[in-house]
Amino acid sequence: SFRGETIDLIILAVPCQALRNVGVWCRDVLWPNLQPDKRVPVLCAAKGVELGTLKLPHEILGELLPKNVGLGILSGPSFAKELQAGLPTAIVVASTDGFVRRSAERLLHRPHFRVYGTDDVVGVELGGAIKNVIAVVAGVVDGLQLGHNARAAVVTRGLGEMAQMGAALGAQPMTFLGLSGLGDLILTCTGDLSRNRRFGFTIAQNLGRPLADVLSEIGQTVEGYSTARSAHLLSKKLNLDTPILQMAYEVLHENRPVDDAVAHLLNRDQKGEFDWIDK
Repeated sequence: SFRGETIDLIILAVPCQALRNVGVWCRDVLWPNLQPDKRVPVLCAAKGVELGTLKLPHEILGELLPKNVGLGILSGPSFAKELQAGLPTAIVVASTDGFVRRSAERLLHRPHFRVYGTDDVVGVELGGAIKNVIAVVAGVVDGLQLGHNARAAVVTRGLGEMAQMGAALGAQPMTFLGLSGLGDLILTCTGDLSRNRRFGFTIAQNLGRPLADVLSEIGQTVEGYSTARSAHLLSKKLNLDTPILQMAYEVLHENRPVDDAVAHLLNRDQKGEFDWIDK
């Protein structure tokens, strides 16, 4: 049982594809024990796009939350191991509800754990979701020993694909230059603790090995695997040109050989760097 009067903040840190089930449990078990006259902020740390519905975390939880619960999205460059060690970290809390942002800052902000607020929920969620897919491709680049230049190109062009999707969904452009966009992208594409980068690296180092074996070896949820499919479908739905996301989807879900996918990416027609902005 839960004593609702003792709860000041709820953090849902679960894989995106499990978020709906967790939300249902919260609705049926946890929410009824909250005091009806007490506003309790809920921060969601899930990063991804739901398969099937193509919904972002705030849309999933929005179907399940009672009115007295304020929702925020917690994101940014933050490896759990470094958090546990008390190493300096900066994250962002996104919510259209000022109460949620203020509560998160008051309850979580510390000298070694800096909390920044924004109202761009969609932009923060997209950054957290898409960076995992880009990190898988960055891992492939590293595994094939294509060089630092190639990895930098993937990170930068991947950021462009992230921003392009954000523009189509009404996100604020500057969000993608912040902690949940560029910040998390850099960390996940370069850090040795990144499961998504390690997944791509292992695939490239063991061409032809079943992906199920690689996922089992990682031993933890690799969000980029599922998000590669949902991000591809969302990009298609929005009629966007996102070749890096397309490559990830084809390698992970269409059994396209890695070397063939890389060759196709490198042989695309030449175009202007920001052509997508003019469309």
